[in-house]
Amino acid sequence: MRAQSQTAFSTVAVVLFAWAGLAYGARPGGAADWRQDWATLHNDRHGFLIAYPIEVFEQKADPSTDEGRILYSRDGKAQLLVGAFENDDQTTLPAYRDFLLKENYAGASLDYAPVHDRWFVLSGSIGDREFYERVSFTCGGKLINSWAMIYPKAENRFYDRVLEAVARTYSPGAGHSGNCD
Repeated sequence: MRAQSQTAFSTVAVVLFAWAGLAYGARPGGAADWRQDWATLHNDRHGFLIAYPIEVFEQKADPSTDEGRILYSRDGKAQLLVGAFENDDQTTLPAYRDFLLKENYAGASLDYAPVHDRWFVLSGSIGDREFYERVSFTCGGKLINSWAMIYPKAENRFYDRVLEAVARTYSPGAGHSGNCD
């Protein structure tokens, strides 16, 4: 792989495992509140779109790049990660899936992992954490879009509902104009 894609892959790997040592305090907003107020993340450069409940997730720091965002639950125990990057190496979908399984989810127990022509999902658990990651290859494989939610197993009844609602809002990007530019 070329250096730029290795950097993007490494960034994704680091971001996805940043959750491991985080803990901030209070529980997320009550179950009755979280569906009321939502914010939308739209990436102008890559075109992806996703919405999330602001009673559950917030951005705690300004992003250092326009390729992605990390949002944290109010208690810091759950993360919503969203991003896209150019696939300069022309990595194939199966190769990228294998990379994620090896680098980010080694030892995970997968319970849902469909693979389609242009997208795949990895969902399961590692230790006391559950994860769901959807990866989409767009623009003929020129862009890799992904989002992931990582949360405590002990709170899966709550976060599974949040995950299902967030998943319905996701639209992978196709460049600035939507024409793979």
